[in-house]
Amino acid sequence: MIEKSSILLNFKHIKSIIMKRIIGKFRLVLAAAFMLVILTGCAQSIAVDNCVDAVPYGFFGGLWHGFIAPFSFVVSLFMDDVALYAVNNNGGWYDFGFVLGAGILFGGGSKAT
Repeated sequence: MIEKSSILLNFKHIKSIIMKRIIGKFRLVLAAAFMLVILTGCAQSIAVDNCVDAVPYGFFGGLWHGFIAPFSFVVSLFMDDVALYAVNNNGGWYDFGFVLGAGILFGGGSKAT
């Protein structure tokens, strides 16, 4: 008959191996995320002087852009002049409308468990 202490020792050994693998993968993901953040500083910036002359988008503009975000994303993959997010916006209200529009489109929190 197998002793209870040998089963517990074997379980602890297996648990330590699994934890080492999880920690190793976590470190790899953390290092990749860190490199991604560092490399985004090298991205090309575009002057927005031309679009700032117009009236900035507000809450309803953000709401509309949130609704059409998936379609805008697909089109932006093929056309350089289509953007997902309006640079010329009034700040917090536009952002709130955008998140609300995208949330309503994707079901909001109703699909959360």
